[in-house]
Amino acid sequence: MQYTLKKSLGQHFLTDENICRKIVASLQLHDFERLLEVGPGGGALTKYLLQLPAIEFKAIELDEEKVLYLHQTYPAIVGKIIHADFLKAAMPFADGFTVVGNFPYNISTQILFKVLEWKPFVPVVVGMFQKEVAQRVASQPGSKVYGILSVLVQAYYTVEYLFDVPQGCFNPPPKVMSGVIKLVRRADPPAVRSDKHFYNLVKTAFNQRRKTLRNAVRGLFDESVLQDDIFNKRAEQLSINDFAQLTFRMAY
Repeated sequence: MQYTLKKSLGQHFLTDENICRKIVASLQLHDFERLLEVGPGGGALTKYLLQLPAIEFKAIELDEEKVLYLHQTYPAIVGKIIHADFLKAAMPFADGFTVVGNFPYNISTQILFKVLEWKPFVPVVVGMFQKEVAQRVASQPGSKVYGILSVLVQAYYTVEYLFDVPQGCFNPPPKVMSGVIKLVRRADPPAVRSDKHFYNLVKTAFNQRRKTLRNAVRGLFDESVLQDDIFNKRAEQLSINDFAQLTFRMAY
């Protein structure tokens, strides 16, 4: 059975076996009992993941045609595929699990936000992204691409940029380079007043990133607090700990 590629689902299938093996090798540096593959597509990674010993494996795939293809091509996967939209899916395991995937580019940032919702249960993520997104997730304060995604992910995970993946490793080749990153959950995330306050502050600050923090987040703090020197900076100049500490001074 052949399958068709659906642009609407952001499908670019990995065909380079060496890259597949490198992704699996980076996964195996960490112990895990349960593994979720997001968007297995044509099964390039899946065929290696199914061979991992002594783990409970599940894959989540939205495209019905790919589900049928995987069932026919890799009989070992029968009963292990969740046919659903990952962004709307319930948590696939009752206990902690690792996440891996060649993530569909059109929803890759949303996938990370979903992982953040599940962070108490997801200690490790190894994922392929458009290189620009991977760099944004891994970027440090002061960088032009340091932003909402960088701060929210790095508050809870240590991010390591593993390697580039050229266009020729895919069918069809995407127009952009790709990159694989690894997230390892932090044992010591910064204390925040609440996730809601933290998310709101970070998003508000970066939504007007060219303004000083004082002007960007004026609606969230009392005027007296806004006189502090830190509010002379712009959002990209603040560390994750700076944002975390500011949540305790928010009025709203």
